Amino acid sequence: MAIVLCRIDDRLIHGQVVIGWGRPMGINLIILVDDQVAASEWEQELYRMAVSPDIEVRFVTVAEATAHLAEWQANGKRGLVLTGDLETMVALHNAHPQVIHHINLGGIHHRPGRRERLPFVYLSDQELRNLVTLEEGGAVITAQDLPTTSPVPLRSLG
Repeated sequence: MAIVLCRIDDRLIHGQVVIGWGRPMGINLIILVDDQVAASEWEQELYRMAVSPDIEVRFVTVAEATAHLAEWQANGKRGLVLTGDLETMVALHNAHPQVIHHINLGGIHHRPGRRERLPFVYLSDQELRNLVTLEEGGAVITAQDLPTTSPVPLRSLG
């Protein structure tokens, strides 16, 4: 399996993703799926600075990710698919449920309408319902800040 982690983290690429997840999982490809970042060279350069040169980083739109996920799954690299929001990951799962099957909720922070589910996961009731619906459709969704901590099942966040 090439895609070894599908993570939602609104901070996108940062130390916890690169060091905390990337090193222990042997990640050598990060696929950051965000339409805005894919269109901004200076944002891409900022995120690249957080990643060691031996890790390839691709900045792609949702449409590009949807078109290439099966290819990245088969390329032999240990990949991390990273999105900054739930909607993007849901779109990727809907397009490729066999690739985007296990979804990790990482840093999803406070904003109006959301409440704390875990110290690192804030969700609105509607976002939680959307995730439950996704899980009922076959996805496996857990919250986990680092690979050294125990995953928290989605049902525990209600």
